[in-house]
Amino acid sequence: MAEAISDRKQSHLTLCQEADVEYTDTTTLLEEVAFVHDALPELAVDEVDLGTTFLGRCLRAPILISGMTGGTPEARAINQGLAQVAEECGIGFGVGSQRAMQRQPELAATFEVRRHAPTTLVLANIGVVQATALSTAEVERLARVVGADAMCVHLNPAQELIQPGGDRDFRGGLATIARLVRELPVPIVVKETGCGISARVGERLAGIGVHTIDVSGAGGTSWVKVEGLRAEEPERALAATLAEWGIPTAAALLGLRDSGLDLIASGGIRSGLDVARALALGARAAAVALPVLRAYREGGQAAAGRYVNGLLTSLRAVMVLTGSRDLASLARAPIVLGERLRNWVPRGGGRGA
Repeated sequence: MAEAISDRKQSHLTLCQEADVEYTDTTTLLEEVAFVHDALPELAVDEVDLGTTFLGRCLRAPILISGMTGGTPEARAINQGLAQVAEECGIGFGVGSQRAMQRQPELAATFEVRRHAPTTLVLANIGVVQATALSTAEVERLARVVGADAMCVHLNPAQELIQPGGDRDFRGGLATIARLVRELPVPIVVKETGCGISARVGERLAGIGVHTIDVSGAGGTSWVKVEGLRAEEPERALAATLAEWGIPTAAALLGLRDSGLDLIASGGIRSGLDVARALALGARAAAVALPVLRAYREGGQAAAGRYVNGLLTSLRAVMVLTGSRDLASLARAPIVLGERLRNWVPRGGGRGA
């Protein structure tokens, strides 16, 4: 019997809360980005401006709560609670994959968050394989139901190869994204789900009119690991083989920083320092998922809010310590890259990641 989507979504929530689902040896390589300390910043903390405009919405800080869940009663509470945190903190929010509500329209309420986040950026979410099978009007309906400002089209071939009953045919994805860019009335954000987006893939996406990419690199949550914990053989063995697969988040940003694309950094973002490092590598915003989910499940909306406010506090501190009054100044702050990250930069004019 095929597994119910709602059962899978609940299993994902439980595993992300209780199991070891992060990369073991692979890191984001954000630790390879060091700022040059400014001992004379001539700047007060209250003068620091974290504000930005992104995908048509004004945000008080360049941070998003990444799409994680939907399709179960608990997922509804999580989405609504975290959307309210996003609204109160002035950051963006994304829902998890809407495949569940596309197949079972009665689950739509578990994704509906706009009344809890009336003014902030809301992102809808559908997998590229599912979008390939849908008309543009059907995809638009998914965005409209959640009142979304943009539609995330997620790429997750590694996860699907491990997932019981997952997709095995990934043909037609680029053409589908091109169609949605042309026909959908809201912007498209193409995002990975933890294995990173390379410069070559970014070039192909830019060539069809995509403007915004969430690199979602390796070093944080491994969905290969998550699905491996749920799978039986031979997929469980394959998950062990591919457990460290992916492009580290910092390397993905470095590869795409001169692409002209608006970049979102996700995958292992754990602190305001990580956010600052990502912005210094060319990101317009950074997104968090697992730590804010765990905070919510452990202490509700208040705990999730404290976690987000901690990100904002440490980001402001980094900006003071680099003499950066605003995000544009932070993007120009001098940095030093470690050798492991520099090894991802192509040498001799060849094409790298």
